[in-house]
Amino acid sequence: MSKAPEITLPEPQLQQPKQAGDVEPFPSGSITYLAPLPLPTQLPPQCPYVGELNDVYLDFGLGSPQVFSWQVTLGGPFNFFVMASFLLPLIVGVIGLSVGYSLSEAWEVIVGMHRAGWGMTVGVSFYGLAMAFLIWFYVHNKYEEIIPTRFNRQRREVCFVPNDESEPVIVPWESVTAWVIQAQGANQYGVQRQYGMGVGFYHKASGERFTLEFVCPALPIAISNWEAIRAYMEYEVHTLKEITDPLDLQGPDDPPHEGLHTFRNARARLHQEIRDKQRGWVYGFFWYLFHVMTFWTLPFYLTEWEVGRVKRMARQALPEVMRDWSEPLPKEQWAKPSADLLRMSAQVRALHKRSPQRPITEIFAEVYRAEIAEGHRA
Repeated sequence: MSKAPEITLPEPQLQQPKQAGDVEPFPSGSITYLAPLPLPTQLPPQCPYVGELNDVYLDFGLGSPQVFSWQVTLGGPFNFFVMASFLLPLIVGVIGLSVGYSLSEAWEVIVGMHRAGWGMTVGVSFYGLAMAFLIWFYVHNKYEEIIPTRFNRQRREVCFVPNDESEPVIVPWESVTAWVIQAQGANQYGVQRQYGMGVGFYHKASGERFTLEFVCPALPIAISNWEAIRAYMEYEVHTLKEITDPLDLQGPDDPPHEGLHTFRNARARLHQEIRDKQRGWVYGFFWYLFHVMTFWTLPFYLTEWEVGRVKRMARQALPEVMRDWSEPLPKEQWAKPSADLLRMSAQVRALHKRSPQRPITEIFAEVYRAEIAEGHRA
């Protein structure tokens, strides 16, 4: 059986000057640059990789723990056990009835399959659960090992802490490069597409490039991840809820992460939507079935526990220079956006309003061409 080909994604050439709207093609796709300058993308700001956000800084790279990861960790092995031990024998028994088996013969088939596969099913389920916990443990420890990239909007600077380094590197916000990658490969089963987004910069003093990249399920989502950072730095986003709660499951007084409160809010909304005839009872049945099969509220409790533990770990890992740099400044000392950024952002918004269906990267490129024609840029 042939396997889908591995898609090799190239590294952005940060040593060469880039600007928003530039496109670098490669054999299986392209890299499209969104910054510099950080122009508005006009997409909703949404990003699961934001960990902490306040009036001074945003931490990017390791978001808050997600309920879904616990639902997969616990519910995956349990659902396999239920399906392999009970559902699969039942399906085979029904098939037997459809081809002429008597009820007693079908029942013997069901019981026989259940007993024959019981030991293996239990073993595989426990093995899957152990592997799931090992994966969780590995990912969880990353919170202690990896220091997030911090975006300080009062200083309009970005602080990177390279791997295996203790001293952070601080660069101006408007010099940071952002990009999205789209690539595809094909085999006899169809086309495999892959998307990603990244941020980084080229450090001239050391000759090194520092990057942070993530795989994304779709191109608009990749751009929205960057837009969440950009909107925060330009004072268009002020709370974590605005960029990490697209389903609006957090109430005004709820903590800005997933937990038991999001389960209760989701259930209350479901009941209201059923009463308002916006949802049917079939949808409600499967909503409850999904949560029963993923251990009801246990993943939500575990997420709250993990969020608290991660916060304690992250505070211990920050270098002292980074902590001092993260202190708030008096408002009169806040850095201001450049005149180029303000002017070009206004042009992007005007062009997008005129042609809202046009790709935003084409608008970026047009704005830069106009800047060169008018003599603002070389």
